[in-house]
Amino acid sequence: MILIDSSCWLEYFAGTENCKDYKKEIENIDNVLVPSIVIYEVCKKLLIETTEDNTIIAIAHMELGRVIDVDSELAISGARLSLLYQIPMADSIILAVAKKFSARLFTHDEHFSKIPDVSFIPKGQF
Repeated sequence: MILIDSSCWLEYFAGTENCKDYKKEIENIDNVLVPSIVIYEVCKKLLIETTEDNTIIAIAHMELGRVIDVDSELAISGARLSLLYQIPMADSIILAVAKKFSARLFTHDEHFSKIPDVSFIPKGQF
């Protein structure tokens, strides 16, 4: 299983070269975990930057993966990870989902750059 962070979904939907490291994985949607908080982040950004129709299409694609809702177990795990790694709430919940399902997490987000077992990909560095 893999987990695609919001930053990577946005690069994928924009069709940039930044997504080349995970494009094949993201297109094998049956193996993709999609935390509901990632849907929120992507939806919000797309509503700002593009049309309602484009946003609906993108979210529908994301929902083809395995959507993971935040429950109390993930909230508690996320809180612990937030304190451990000094990362924001959304990032800590995303990390908690990846850890719970032993998924490889792909991200461009600097908050994850020093966290073990995370595939941090700096933008523009292929």
